[in-house]
Amino acid sequence: MSTDTRALREVVGGADFRSLMGVRVCGQFADGLFQAALFSAVFFNPERATSAGQAAAGFATLLLPYSVVGPFAGVFLDRWRRQRVLLAGNFVRAAVIVVFATLLAVLGPTSPPVVALALLVVSVNRFVLSGLSAALPHVVAQRLLVTANSFSTTVGAGAAAAGGATAVGLRLVFGEDDLGASRTALVAAAVYVTAGVLAARIAPALLGPDDPPVHERLRFALGGVVRGVAEGARHVCEHGPAARGLAAISAHRFFYGLSFVATLLLYTEQGAVGRGFAGLGEVVVVSVVGGLLAALVTPAATRRLGTQRWVVLVFGCAAVVEVAFGLPFTHGPLLVAAFFLGFAAQASKICVDTLLQDCVEDDYRGRVFSFYDTLFNVSFVSAAAASAVLLPSDGKSVLVTVLIAAGYAVTALVYGVLTARRVAAERPEPVGRAV
Repeated sequence: MSTDTRALREVVGGADFRSLMGVRVCGQFADGLFQAALFSAVFFNPERATSAGQAAAGFATLLLPYSVVGPFAGVFLDRWRRQRVLLAGNFVRAAVIVVFATLLAVLGPTSPPVVALALLVVSVNRFVLSGLSAALPHVVAQRLLVTANSFSTTVGAGAAAAGGATAVGLRLVFGEDDLGASRTALVAAAVYVTAGVLAARIAPALLGPDDPPVHERLRFALGGVVRGVAEGARHVCEHGPAARGLAAISAHRFFYGLSFVATLLLYTEQGAVGRGFAGLGEVVVVSVVGGLLAALVTPAATRRLGTQRWVVLVFGCAAVVEVAFGLPFTHGPLLVAAFFLGFAAQASKICVDTLLQDCVEDDYRGRVFSFYDTLFNVSFVSAAAASAVLLPSDGKSVLVTVLIAAGYAVTALVYGVLTARRVAAERPEPVGRAV
C-alpha cells in the first residue's frame, strides 16, 4: 500500500474528520444549488458582461461585501465555539434563502432586495468555509494536514459541482423562470438545514477555539477589530511560512483574476474567440479537472519537495504555460492554459491552507483565515479593476498575457528566494509525511 493511500485512509478513518466533512459536503452541495439558482442574475455571464468594466463591477458587487465583514467574522471565529458557528451559519443561510426565494418569485432576480439577500448568503458562505478551515487541525494530526486539505477541498468542490448539476436537472422539473429558480433555492435551504443538523451532532468543544475570551464583552471585541486584525497580522509576520504563503497566494490571485477576466472577454460574442457561454463552460470544466489533479498530486509532491518549494514550482510552470498557451488566443491552447492554471490555483491553495493551519496558533486562526479570505477576494477584485483599464473589449492583449506570465515568474522567484533564506529556527513545514 502506498504512503498516500495509508495517509488518506488514516484521515478518512477519523470519526471526527468524517463528521466535519459531512457538514462541508452538505453545505457546499447547497452552495452549488443556490449559485445555480442565481444563474439568471449572475453578473459575469459572458453573454451579458460585454466589457471589462462591467465584469469588474460584477465581481466587486459579489466579492467585496465579505471583504468588509471578514475581519469582524474572524473575531467571532476566535471567540465562539466553531461547532456553534457551523450550526448557526447553516440555519441562518436556510432562513435567509427562504425569504430570498419568496422575493425572487415576486420581484425577479435583479431587484435590490433579492440581490442584497443573495450577497448576504454569499458572505455567510465564506464565513462558514473559514470556520471549516480553522477547525480542520482539531480533527486530523499535523502530519496529515496536506492530505486532509487535498481531500476536503476536492470533495467540497465536487459537492458544489454536484449541487450545480442537480440544479440544472431541477430546472426541468421546476421550470426555467424565476419561480423555478426560487423553488431550487428552497431545495438548497433544506440541504443547509441538513448541514446544520450534522453540525449539531459534533461535540461543542471539539473544533476550538481552545481558549476563547469568554470574559471579554462582544461589543469591546468588535470595537477592537482593527486592533485584532493588527494583532493577527503581527502574529502572521512572526511566522515566516504563513506570511510568505499569504503574500504569494495574494499575488497569484491577482494574476489569476486578470487571466479570468481576459478569458471571459475572449468568449463574448464580440471577443477574439467568440464561443459564448458554451466555450467558457469548457474552459471552466478543464480548469476544475486541473484542480482535481492538483489535489491528487500535491500530497506526494509536498512529501518530496515540501509545501513551499512545490508552490515555487507550480507558479514557475504557470508563467511558462501562460506564454506558451495563452498567446495564440485560440480555443484549444486556452483549454490547456486553463487546465494548468487550475492546477496551480488548487495546488497553491492546499499548500497555503496547510501552512496557516500548521503555523498559526489556534487563538488567532479564525482571524487569520478570515483575513486570508479578505485578501483572496480583494486581490481578485483588484485584478478585475486593473483589467478594466488594461484589456480591450475583445479580451485579446499580448501585453496583459505577458504581464500575467511575468507576474507568476516574479512571484515564484521572490517566494523561492525568501523561502531559501528562511531562518533556521523556523518550525519545520508540513510536507505530507508518511504515517
